[in-house]
Amino acid sequence: MIIKLIVDGGDMKPGPAVSQKLGPAGINIGKFIQEVNKATSSFKGIKVPVEADVDTKTKSFTVKVFSPPVSELLKKQAKIEKGSGLHKKQKVANFAIEELISIALTKHPDMLAKDLKSALKSVVGSCISLGALVENKDPKDVLINIDAGKYDKEIEGKIAQPSAEKKKSIDAFFAQIKAIQEDIIKKEQEEAAKAAAEAAAKATPQPGAPGAPAGPQSATAKQEAGKPVTARAEAKPESKKEAKKK
Repeated sequence: MIIKLIVDGGDMKPGPAVSQKLGPAGINIGKFIQEVNKATSSFKGIKVPVEADVDTKTKSFTVKVFSPPVSELLKKQAKIEKGSGLHKKQKVANFAIEELISIALTKHPDMLAKDLKSALKSVVGSCISLGALVENKDPKDVLINIDAGKYDKEIEGKIAQPSAEKKKSIDAFFAQIKAIQEDIIKKEQEEAAKAAAEAAAKATPQPGAPGAPAGPQSATAKQEAGKPVTARAEAKPESKKEAKKK
C-alpha cells in the first residue's frame, strides 16, 4: 500500500488529515511521524513530498523522501515565506546564477531535463512566477543568456555558490530595488486613501441639497417651538337686550 504525503520538513505533526490517510493502513502513526521527521530533518522550514510503502499484513512500513518542489527550495534560499502576488511589479528576491545551479543540481534527478543546463532553465523559469530577479535581471533575459552560453563556465563547472563579493553585490542591488518598491507602494496607498476620502465627501449630501438632513434651527425658532399652544377665546358681541339693560 503506497501513501503519498506533503509534510513540513522535520516538523510533521499528527492531525485529522494525517489520520485520514494513515488510519486505514493500521500503522503506528506516532512511530511513522517520528521516522518522517528524522528523514526530513535536513529540509526544515519547507514542504517535502514523502511516500510510505506499507505492508498491511505486518503493519511495517518504509519511508521514501523526495526533494522539495523548486518553489520551496527557492523560498528557502531567499529566506522568504511566499512569492510575490504582483510578480511584474514587486520583486521578492534576487538570485545569483550559482545559487540556482545549486537548486538545479538538487532537482535534476527528479526532472525530465536531459542535462544540467536544461534543469537550470527550469529553475530560472520558476523565478518568474515567484517574482524574483536573477543576476539583477528579469529571469526571461537570463534564459536568453543561458541559451547564448553566457553561463556555460558556471554550469560545466557545477559552481553552486557565488563568491562573497558577488553575493554582496547581488544583495546590495536588491536592497535598492526593495527601497524603490516600498516607496512606490507607500505613494499608491496614500493616493488610494485620498481618493477614498474624496469619494466619501462627494457622496455626503450638502445642507439644503435634496436628501440632505435639515439644517439647525435658530434659537428663536427653537424657543417658539417649545411653547405650548394656547387657544384664545374670541369675544362674543353683546346682544341688543343686554345693551338696553345697561
